[in-house]
Amino acid sequence: MLSFALGIGTQNTQGDWLEIYYPAPLINPPESLVSAAKDVVDAPQGNAAISFLPEDCTRLAKALQEAGHPEQAELAESFASSQRPLVAMFLETDQPPQTAPEVYLKLHLLSHRLVKPHGLDLTGMFGLLRNIAWTNEGPIDIEELAARRLKARLAGRALSVDCVDKFPKMTDYVVPQGIRIGDTARVRLGAYLGEGTTVMHEGFVNFNAGTEGPGMVEGRIAAGVMVGKGSDLGGGCSTMGTLSGGGNMVIKVGEGCLIGANAGIGIPLGDRCTVEAGLYITAGAKVTLLDDQGQEVNTVAARELAGQDDLLLRRHSQSGRIECLTNKSAIALNEALHAHN
Repeated sequence: MLSFALGIGTQNTQGDWLEIYYPAPLINPPESLVSAAKDVVDAPQGNAAISFLPEDCTRLAKALQEAGHPEQAELAESFASSQRPLVAMFLETDQPPQTAPEVYLKLHLLSHRLVKPHGLDLTGMFGLLRNIAWTNEGPIDIEELAARRLKARLAGRALSVDCVDKFPKMTDYVVPQGIRIGDTARVRLGAYLGEGTTVMHEGFVNFNAGTEGPGMVEGRIAAGVMVGKGSDLGGGCSTMGTLSGGGNMVIKVGEGCLIGANAGIGIPLGDRCTVEAGLYITAGAKVTLLDDQGQEVNTVAARELAGQDDLLLRRHSQSGRIECLTNKSAIALNEALHAHN
């Protein structure tokens, strides 16, 4: 069994799942736990999302307790007072998700740091998630928003819509240990934030992307991009993910790198690389290679430098050409700041 979780969620008036909160998802759970849960909720073989009722919780808790799993038993017992739909999610194999509960479990596993980006199959997930109005009264199906707003007004309440999106913000579901986030709306559920990561107010981290930590994020980490330890993303910089045109090349940032303010990358960087502020490196960009004396050696497409260590990428102030030389005097990152992330 790849994963198991008990969740509480929200459905629209048609009974379609809008979102699911899994307080304590498990990776590679013990077989005794899975068998006990399956017996109570009558789950079939394979990946399955099984709805159950609050009145089932006592029996489920007892079965989990007898199987030697008190923490999950306590969680099941707490669900007995739920006014929201309950679900037990069994994930036996990693394949393209078939239901919204399965998508949400995989997003939780990422944000709980139980699986790293690219560690789970999320193919086709967008077709399983509905457009949702995330409001001060919880998630609402966008097609039902007008009726809910009128109902709230008639009851003397103001319904405030924070955003309309398929994804919620991560911190409404998971707050990993040892992180700081200036604006929580800019980190989506499914982001992986390593301990020591600081995401400043203009930073953004998409799902299935993130940081090893420690590091400072003042730029944009696109879906699928992983940033290595000790790397900083300057204000307004960008990383090109596969959703935004990066093709099949997996973009990543190695350890000890610095992407300057308003710069960007469309190729993966190795360790200890620096990209000058304002310089956007796409895979097809022509880059002039310089030796240690600053003499021209060759001109290559940037994709040929993908994944290499110790690069300093800059633009010549007069000619405008993109240059690359060995980054022997790499910019020292703010170790004191990282130490207190």
